[in-house]
Amino acid sequence: MTERIYLDHNATTPIDPVVLAAMEPYVRQMFGNPSSVEHEHGRLAAVAVEIAREQVASAIGARASEIVFTGSCTEANNLAILGVARANPDKRHIVTSQIEHPAVLEPARSLEREGWDVTYLPVDETGRVSISDVEASIRSDTALVSIMAANNEVGTIQPIREIGAVCASHDVLFHSDLAQIIAYREIDVERDNIHLASISAHKAYGPKGVGALYIRSRRPRVRVKPIIYGGGQERGLRSGSLNTPAIVGMGAAMKIAKADAATGSQRLQAMCDGFRDDILKQIDGAVLNGHPTERLPGNLSFSIDRLEPLALIRQVRNEISISAASACSTENVRTSHVLSAMFGDTDRARGAFRIAAGRFTTAAEMKRASEIIVSEALRMISVRKISTI
Repeated sequence: MTERIYLDHNATTPIDPVVLAAMEPYVRQMFGNPSSVEHEHGRLAAVAVEIAREQVASAIGARASEIVFTGSCTEANNLAILGVARANPDKRHIVTSQIEHPAVLEPARSLEREGWDVTYLPVDETGRVSISDVEASIRSDTALVSIMAANNEVGTIQPIREIGAVCASHDVLFHSDLAQIIAYREIDVERDNIHLASISAHKAYGPKGVGALYIRSRRPRVRVKPIIYGGGQERGLRSGSLNTPAIVGMGAAMKIAKADAATGSQRLQAMCDGFRDDILKQIDGAVLNGHPTERLPGNLSFSIDRLEPLALIRQVRNEISISAASACSTENVRTSHVLSAMFGDTDRARGAFRIAAGRFTTAAEMKRASEIIVSEALRMISVRKISTI
């Protein structure tokens, strides 16, 4: 495993050693339940949770009291969408995009089955939502607009500050899934008029099994109803014993992300630019998917004419880990809904694969990976040409 080059960081990231070190004491010595503050074991755990809450809040310009810990970013998305809908039964319309993660699309579809109206905004060929489309979609009964900050498959970054401004001007709540972007670009929920934001730890070099939802307490104050009931933890919005080690790890990961985003992104961008150029210059029929400039620095999505992506992945998997679609849908061998929204039912949509470098990827690994992919892709294309003669 150590010899394989890992280039699937949009699916998950390795835990940063600093994060792991921060977590370890709360697995072994300080294992108390943070709800049991009447004794020292519980108090120490509760203090650690509140420090992590401050760290998560600081990473996005929020207040600590506005952060609710969840079991994942998926849960945070569900709490945002279903929670706002339940709290605003007189407003039965929400707006989202066709390329959202299933953690947004599925709760939206659930609301449709219950009688809500949902507008699914299209995207252009770069994967971007139109600001004018967002504004035109807002109605008097719109409860929420939910648009992801950056797409996990093609890396396109959405104009969330502009979308937030439109929502604010119409007094409509704006939710954004920040899972992919938080480790690579500065986010300020106040400046960007984001009223709810979902955050993932494991997409930002933290542990799996923990996420958070920012719920604005300042004007406009967001009302959300819980979707999980129990002991009333997290102000009654997310019952269940808190996973202290994972929460501590998430806080540490967010602290690193805030400090490292700018310099880390520059390094990733430089490596990926070189990789992109190698692929596009050496393989006829190769195209880059997603926005050419407004994209995650470590993400590259390619389609190559006459090349089946799953076949390529199988050929290189002993040396490189790459992806043909998001990890959440690997059991479904079908065209990605993201690429379909961008390109329709086309070979380009069906032929996309993703390269995703990360914090610990080296320039030497990127160069080696590009050599392997170029060599294997050219071989496969040549074999296919011969077989069709």
